[in-house]
Amino acid sequence: MSCTISPEKIASSLSELWSPRVIAEVDNVYVKVARIHGIFGWHSHENEDELFLVLNGHLRIEMETQSVELGQGELYVVSKGVRHNPVAENECLVMLVEQKSTLHTGNEISEKTRSLAEQLRPLQCN
Repeated sequence: MSCTISPEKIASSLSELWSPRVIAEVDNVYVKVARIHGIFGWHSHENEDELFLVLNGHLRIEMETQSVELGQGELYVVSKGVRHNPVAENECLVMLVEQKSTLHTGNEISEKTRSLAEQLRPLQCN
């Protein structure tokens, strides 16, 4: 994208829940935003870490050994191989930073799984 963008505005404009969209590319990493609400589902990413940054709202990331609670402006990195389940009791806007090789739902396939092509659909600049 070759313009100035607001990750929060783009995330809030998305019509689908749990359907991240790529807003930037930095070397071997995608920066994505998503509008989420409810329970995503347990999954892991064998070879990639995943950074969650809450743009607006509240996010709980459940893991087998602990849970973390994130509010607006807070971030957490789920380490590679860690099974996790993102949960947003109310609508939440998030930014994700992931390697380009990261599969949306890891090795788990569900109705929430989005292909890379879906995540790369063009977005309008603000």
